[in-house]
Amino acid sequence: MAHTTDPASSKATLVRQLGLWSSVAVVVGSTIGSGIFKSPAAVAEKLPGPIPMLAVWVLGGLFILCGALTLAEVGGAFPYSGGLYVFIREAFGRLPAFLFGWAQLILIRPSGVGAVAVVFGQYALQLAGLDPEKAGFDNYAAILAIGAIVVVTVANVLGVKFGAGIQNLTTIAKTAGLVVLIVFALALGLPASHGANFTTSAPPGAITFAPFGLALVSALWAYDGWADCSFVGGEMLDPRKNLPRAIMIGTGIIITVYLLANVAYLSVFSVAEIAKSKIIAADTMSKLVGGTGLTFIVATVMLSTFGTLNGTMLTAPRIFFAMSEDRLIFKPLSAVHPKFNTPHVSVILSGALGIFFVILATAFSGSKAFGALTDAFVIGIVPFYALAVGSVFVFRGRERKRRATDGDKPLADSLIDPISPGHLDTHPHVYSPPVHTPLYPITPALFILSTFFLLLNSLLDESSRVPTVISLGVVLAGAPIYYAAFGKKVKS
Repeated sequence: MAHTTDPASSKATLVRQLGLWSSVAVVVGSTIGSGIFKSPAAVAEKLPGPIPMLAVWVLGGLFILCGALTLAEVGGAFPYSGGLYVFIREAFGRLPAFLFGWAQLILIRPSGVGAVAVVFGQYALQLAGLDPEKAGFDNYAAILAIGAIVVVTVANVLGVKFGAGIQNLTTIAKTAGLVVLIVFALALGLPASHGANFTTSAPPGAITFAPFGLALVSALWAYDGWADCSFVGGEMLDPRKNLPRAIMIGTGIIITVYLLANVAYLSVFSVAEIAKSKIIAADTMSKLVGGTGLTFIVATVMLSTFGTLNGTMLTAPRIFFAMSEDRLIFKPLSAVHPKFNTPHVSVILSGALGIFFVILATAFSGSKAFGALTDAFVIGIVPFYALAVGSVFVFRGRERKRRATDGDKPLADSLIDPISPGHLDTHPHVYSPPVHTPLYPITPALFILSTFFLLLNSLLDESSRVPTVISLGVVLAGAPIYYAAFGKKVKS
């Protein structure tokens, strides 16, 4: 059931209008960005053997599959705008939820939007034939990056279907581009090399704990984005069915494409050659079909990053919308456009923050320290992934206690129809997920262990230790802000 106005206030609200395949496109399009085109080199550099290299991608896929299967259960039970924010708030209280939103507002989304937009600008210039070494290249890339952010911001203000339409097209295009690369590599590269790159499957010393852990971190960064469709749960049609399906189908597509892409790279180049390549996908297509292949893959990466940028602009504003509904951030951010039924103020804020990051990144483009710091910003979301997945333990525990006291009680339709999670403050919520996590509690436990593994590796590695500590420190700095602004007004 779709609502365009709130009957009590006659104010415009968000509308349920995203179907299953648009939701799948959000999952796939938000995840497949530049990571699969760059991370294989970082993985191969640390693991000199095809079996260890592929094992990292399999293990990384297994970890996010555990998270996806768990969030399919939790998301089906709480299909509201804000996604992870709602899961964390309902399980652990307002302070952790605020810190999640704070991290998204200050660190994760601005750096994500800005960084992806800059990559889009760089590849767009390369497609136009401009040499990256040419003076002014970074400034031109920044201009294109800002232009791309403006385009996707306007598109997502004009309507969720408009933004979803762009997401559908770019997701199809980027996936098709990767499929073409995979087919060409397996059809042309593998016979030409006679599978020589797979013969020495695991050289002596190819697998050691520390390098394997760091390689896994690189792979998991490429997988990041798989949970983003939960943020638009409040705008999905039949969300109790479609949200779990979208998460599981989208995650399955991502894992399959990533594994096949790495097999494709190994069909053409050795692990040592992959490790030295800065643009392995472009090098693969260039070797197979010459300059035409290079142009094709550059265009694919450009579309891929644009699709990821649009996906971020489609999902992130719903976090700020949900926070505003909870009175944990500026009230105007919960405003909904009366004509387009989009959280237009939150969308515009997300775009403005991304543009600010592009300007900042360009100003400090020569600083390796700045690059390391911005990369480490992503670590800010890892603890919240663990909390969101861990919420399943809390919800199941509460439901067992409720059933022991009240007996079985069916879930009222009225409790799952509202778009925003605000009604959960005044209405009891019966935890009745449409699907259940397989192999519970092993599945969520494995995912949570993987997040601890990520954090530990980031803290132990000298190159990322300081930026990681700074990143986590900025996240925790939200706690005194929460207590100063909301501690006396809102119960945790």
